[in-house]
Amino acid sequence: MLQAVLRAIQLPDLRRRILFTLGMLFLFRLIAHIPVPNINPTTLEQLRQALATNQLAQLLNLFAGGALENFSVAAMGVYPYITAQIIIQLLQPLIPALQELQKEGEQGRLRLNRYQLWLTVPLAYLQAYGQTLTLERTINPNNDPTLSLFRTPFDLGANFLPTFTVLTTMVAGTMLLIWLGEQINERGIGNGISIIIFGGIVSRLPGLIIQGFQISQAGDFSTILGLIGFVAIALLTIVGIVLVQEGQRRIRVQYARRVRGNKVYGGQSSFIPLKVNSAGMIPLIFAQSIIIFPGIVASWFYRPGAEGIGNAIAGFFYNTFNPTGQGGGIVYMTLLFLLTVGFTYFYTVVIFTQQDLAENLQRNGGFIPGIRPGKKTEEYLMKVLNRITLAGALFLGLIAVLPFLTQSITGVQIGLGSTALLIVVGVAVDTMRQLEAQLIMRDYEGFLTR
Repeated sequence: MLQAVLRAIQLPDLRRRILFTLGMLFLFRLIAHIPVPNINPTTLEQLRQALATNQLAQLLNLFAGGALENFSVAAMGVYPYITAQIIIQLLQPLIPALQELQKEGEQGRLRLNRYQLWLTVPLAYLQAYGQTLTLERTINPNNDPTLSLFRTPFDLGANFLPTFTVLTTMVAGTMLLIWLGEQINERGIGNGISIIIFGGIVSRLPGLIIQGFQISQAGDFSTILGLIGFVAIALLTIVGIVLVQEGQRRIRVQYARRVRGNKVYGGQSSFIPLKVNSAGMIPLIFAQSIIIFPGIVASWFYRPGAEGIGNAIAGFFYNTFNPTGQGGGIVYMTLLFLLTVGFTYFYTVVIFTQQDLAENLQRNGGFIPGIRPGKKTEEYLMKVLNRITLAGALFLGLIAVLPFLTQSITGVQIGLGSTALLIVVGVAVDTMRQLEAQLIMRDYEGFLTR
């Protein structure tokens, strides 16, 4: 892979693409430090303290590359666009018109992307309002104007224009990041949205390294051993992610010979690569978002030490669906593991159904040796997919609960979770694969022009 990077830098065209991508990432980091209008700078430190105890906000801050703790215009990152993509993908099996667009090639893909952008705008407004209101109530539960995140209190009814201005600015920041990702797709090395998320996570690495160094300097011998154990587990996790992400089962496919005029087509063999983890990071995001939601809602009503049946019910949900709650750690980890495994199977089946491999094989004269084309081929592929997805689902479930297991084993808690590792490693591997594909394509071009 390092040789591929060195070769890519030596080629003027690829070098320009790499430099353009780095420029877009630099612009993204500048945008991440521009605060929204009407922000109260004296309460930002309270916001950072609130983020340390809010699991949903930590997840959103991860995708925003730390922009949420500064409450910048990029505080939502590209998460609304990812949500819109997931919704469109899940709706395709249910809406025939979307299925037809998927089969129309490049034009259909462009129209689906346009629908995703349209859906992103209302989702971004909803997320901006809910996210801001949650953080405002977290640091200012008594509606004290002096403790508000904003100079003018956040209220659509009493202060519509300032509040709407904040929401619109946050939505505009998200759309700007999406535009940067599309520019990376067109003029950079591709995989733009993922690279934006990748850049946000990697930008936090220096601070995390400094945090680990401070822990080792201030701690005793057991703390240093815990930090070494943490690093060892992180390295093993990276190796495991690479192996699972690259793991695949190759199904041999034979194509029948067809005679057209004086020419013979087909007769060659190929294979279908079924990945161990076809769902990527989506199941982790689904599971974490759903399991955190009840605890977040309960935190709006729960008051520690207060009496009443309502407060007791809110306290039960708050502690159960919170990894740091009293007695909720085991329940939280168990539910998170099961949800991750379940969503991995669900999303894998959705993606596999949309590809319609059995019908495409039959249409092109391909068949799996020993398997009848059509329905039998579909059943065989689904059986193999379910079998190999078990390994991928269990691995993702382990990745989901690994931070809590690591903290209990080593006693060290550092902000880079396993979800971030999965994103960073996955995007890095995909980017390197795209660079290698670009190099191979240029080698073929050079061969053809000789």
